Amino acid sequence: MNHESSPAVKSPIIDYLEELHVRHASLRDGQVATYIPELAKANPDWFGICLVTTEGHVYEVGDARQEFTIQSISKPFVYGLALEDNTRAEVLKKIGVEPTGDAFNAISLESGTGRPRNPMINAGAIAAAGLVAGKLPATRWRRMLEMFSLYVGREVGLDKAVYESESTTGHRNRAIGHMLRNFDILTEPPEPVVDLYFKQCSVSVTCRDLGVMAATLANSGVNPLTGRQAIRGEYVESILSVMGSCGMYDYAGEWLYRVGMPA
Repeated sequence: MNHESSPAVKSPIIDYLEELHVRHASLRDGQVATYIPELAKANPDWFGICLVTTEGHVYEVGDARQEFTIQSISKPFVYGLALEDNTRAEVLKKIGVEPTGDAFNAISLESGTGRPRNPMINAGAIAAAGLVAGKLPATRWRRMLEMFSLYVGREVGLDKAVYESESTTGHRNRAIGHMLRNFDILTEPPEPVVDLYFKQCSVSVTCRDLGVMAATLANSGVNPLTGRQAIRGEYVESILSVMGSCGMYDYAGEWLYRVGMPA
């Protein structure tokens, strides 16, 4: 059953979101991402806001249904899948939970052990991808897609152009994969694991999808629109904890101080 509701009377929440959208639509600060060539093609005027409640109410304005690739937002969700497949104790042997204050692509490994500091930086995310269960890379990829689809409430797919662009230019991530293999954090050839990581980052989503995913975490792992369990509730706290302490990389402390929510 779909529990999404659309109130007949216009909600004051929509009024507020529309006000926010108008207020900030003219901003031209910053620039689109260029570290992956295909991402540079994004229209900087795309701007959507979506708020989803744990009761299944969806409030959206602007370009909330414009598709883009999930990129690093995939990390906490794949980390959750790794926790389900391996237990906390086993995952902690491979991936730490300490904030680094480093950039997302920093090669931040514990001295001696080679364990990534946390699952939000690329090194930890690649290690998490390597902990997803499945004998074949295709099986792991199918399970990732199924997991993302449960969170979103619809089938999701791969943006092939972004994936190919990321794969062509992802030499630093391949280097991280080989370092993880050197320390036996990865116990198999690193290339298929890094390729899986490129694919998870290239899953196509919308602003609305991300709102539903956030609401699912806030709802103890149950998608509030479909009623389906995307992750066992016992692991949600672990996901939110590392998002809070590490999810904004070198800005995580100030984000938590100023905003106060996991991100």
